[in-house]
Amino acid sequence: MGDQIQFIVEKLNQEPFRKNYNLISFDSLESLQLLQLLSDVLGEIDPKHAVDIREELPEQTAKRMLNLLGILKYKPPGTVSDLSAFRQGLVTGSKAVIHPVLHWLLQRTNELKTRAYLARFLVKLEVPAEFLQDDTVADFNKQYEELMEAFKNLHKEHEQLKISGLSTAEIRRDISAMEEEKDQLAKRVERLKKRVETVQNHQRMLEIARQLRSEKEREESLAQQKQEQKSQLFHAEQKLQRAQVQLKEMQHVVADSKPESLMKKLEEEINFNSYLLTEKIPGEMESKKSSVYYLEKVVAEPAMTQADLAALESELDEVNAQINQLIEKRMITYEPTDSKFSMYRQQASIMSRKKEAKAEELQAAKEEMSSLERQREQKSSQAHELEGSEVLTEDEFKQYVNKLRSKNTLYKKKRLEIAEITAEYGILQRTEELLRQRHEAIQQQLQAIEEKKGISGYSYTQEELERVSAVKSEMDEVKGQTLDNMSEMVKKLNAMVAEKKASLAPVIKELRQLRQSCQELTQERDEKKIQYDSCVAGLETNRSALEQEVKGLLEECAQEESNYRYINCMKRNLEIQLQRAKEEMKAYVSPDPQERRRAVREQYTRIILEQENLGKKLREKQKIVRESHGSNMKQMKMWQDFQQLMECKRDCFLKQQNQAAIGQIIQEGGKDRLVL
Repeated sequence: MGDQIQFIVEKLNQEPFRKNYNLISFDSLESLQLLQLLSDVLGEIDPKHAVDIREELPEQTAKRMLNLLGILKYKPPGTVSDLSAFRQGLVTGSKAVIHPVLHWLLQRTNELKTRAYLARFLVKLEVPAEFLQDDTVADFNKQYEELMEAFKNLHKEHEQLKISGLSTAEIRRDISAMEEEKDQLAKRVERLKKRVETVQNHQRMLEIARQLRSEKEREESLAQQKQEQKSQLFHAEQKLQRAQVQLKEMQHVVADSKPESLMKKLEEEINFNSYLLTEKIPGEMESKKSSVYYLEKVVAEPAMTQADLAALESELDEVNAQINQLIEKRMITYEPTDSKFSMYRQQASIMSRKKEAKAEELQAAKEEMSSLERQREQKSSQAHELEGSEVLTEDEFKQYVNKLRSKNTLYKKKRLEIAEITAEYGILQRTEELLRQRHEAIQQQLQAIEEKKGISGYSYTQEELERVSAVKSEMDEVKGQTLDNMSEMVKKLNAMVAEKKASLAPVIKELRQLRQSCQELTQERDEKKIQYDSCVAGLETNRSALEQEVKGLLEECAQEESNYRYINCMKRNLEIQLQRAKEEMKAYVSPDPQERRRAVREQYTRIILEQENLGKKLREKQKIVRESHGSNMKQMKMWQDFQQLMECKRDCFLKQQNQAAIGQIIQEGGKDRLVL
């Protein structure tokens, strides 16, 4: 409480309050002054509450303060009866009520100012349902809610802008820099226009450049579309591979299993999913929600000092001590022999823990299997991209070597053909260059003729149309070829699936026999495991009962030892007090006056007499002051009047002296003029 009052006094002595309190003056404030101080602090948070409480009724003051504290989300400590006591203490100005409120308000003034500001706009006005039946009122209410949501969004944007650190000076500098760049670009454009205007046919060149730019943009868009189609084709191939793998797995499962086994698997999966849905996931959600709630609560709280941490630690120690006492009481009252279901409860708790552990292991195994499946798909897709194949056998490798030899001879023949084609290509390239020169000359002549006839650009447009139509026909051929390839691939895949089915049929028969034997062994293992679990549960029950008994005996021993030490301490204190009482009695009864003066009773009697004499003297002095108060006040008034009279005479004397000096100066000046 002392730290709390000291904190309140320090905050009130700072800006904007500046009350200049100390601990004694603050503690001596009356209830009305405390209420006014609380109203001033609330007025600093919300200016509407900066009022003088003497101008309103106590009920109005309490109602106003309670409303604002409710908006600020202040939670009074205690139960409902404590809440009524809190309201009563707020009306009467009780220190036990107002001091904690002031401490809470002064701890988080800035945060509460923001909350009070938002409450002015976000506290929803409740409209009765019968009024909302009117269309006009309903429209206004809807518009009111929309404006409230818009205000929330604007406030969030405002806070984000404040946090982002953008300043108006930086924005203005950026705007000025952009304007300078804009002016420079405009000047460059003007210079380029002036330079281009001197060139012949500049309009036509500009048009050609514009067409070139548009064609380049179109080429880029077509390239982008081509890339997108390639990526779509790649994704489609991957999807097809995944579907084929799933198809193989499903066919394998269908071929190997019976309806009973499928039903059993589905039941197991349903039981596992229902367990996750009803028990595991809700518990995890509750724990996550509680942890999030506590984290939000910690974030909302202000920064803690060392004193707050020490207080929390002491409170935690007290709670732990209370918990230990309750556990001791429960263990004393609990008798394991009287409970018939203790063993079954422990077995159930053990099984539930094992069930949770197995569920977590199963979930982890499923996640690992899914990750491995994804890795397998990635590896298969990479192998498909690289056109990889399976590991070859010895015969296949020999065939592969023979193919390489034949391909080597073929490669040498093709190499000779390529040399001949390269020589011919050089000749054709020279011919092409000559033809291109002739074509350019003819093209220039054609342009000159078109300009004369007034149809410039006709040949270029016709060539572009022919080129576009050729590109379109090529794209159509590529699409048709791609579709044919995909259909052939699907046929090949179907044939491969049929071959694999035929080759896997004997293996599937052997696998069925092995599965049956595996089921028998699994059933036997489950029976043995049930026997083992029951034995372990019984042993754990006995062990836990013995541990509880030992723990109870140890705690009882510790309790008795602490009682023994406490009784010894009390005995020593009582012996010391008894010794002091004997010494006091001996000194009081002693005939020696020096010895009697040392007695505590004599010392307190002497101090009481001194204080009584001092009180008598002060009362006599007070009486004398009261009797002479009227005459003294009258004499003081007479002296004040006398002082005013003398001051008035002094002022008059000084004025006369000043006037005489001025008249003498005027006379001397007149004499001097006469002499001149």
